[in-house]
Amino acid sequence: MVNVSKGAKLTLQEFLALAEGDVIYEFVDGQAVPKVFPKYFHSTLQFALMVLIRAWCRGRGRIVQEWAVLLQRNGQDWAPVPDLTYISYERLPASWKRNEACPAIPEWVIEIISPDQTLKQFEDKAKDYFAAGISRVWVVDPEPMNIRVFLPDGTIQAYTDTMPIVDTLLPGLELTTRQIFEQAELI
Repeated sequence: MVNVSKGAKLTLQEFLALAEGDVIYEFVDGQAVPKVFPKYFHSTLQFALMVLIRAWCRGRGRIVQEWAVLLQRNGQDWAPVPDLTYISYERLPASWKRNEACPAIPEWVIEIISPDQTLKQFEDKAKDYFAAGISRVWVVDPEPMNIRVFLPDGTIQAYTDTMPIVDTLLPGLELTTRQIFEQAELI
């Protein structure tokens, strides 16, 4: 049994060998760090985004919820678990079917802010994602009902209501914050 108590150091292999359970962990600085337990807004937004994006990505790639991604952060192994991860079939072929962490760098991750988290935490995490090779980070904030799109050059674009979110990285995908929050039945 691997020790996941606070402060216990693990190798990436020990982390990946943890049994699935009620708690989802991310691997950060050699430790298994529990993710925030999602509440209603978080869960419904995650499902709504999954439904809307999955229709777009058929034949292009896969969109997956709560999937550990094997990356590097500050020269160390890092396995974050974004709320949603999109990876194209160019980076991870459709034929890949294994029950393991994402072995390739995805193009896009989406994080949903929970009540006890801050935008600053996700700004810092976005920088780490970019340094690891991810091209887009969306941060969904349920309370003000907005979506921030982070770009590798440090630009942050904020979207509200019916402003279309269009991105050359995601050709053919056009969503609005209103559409996502309506799909989640939050407005």
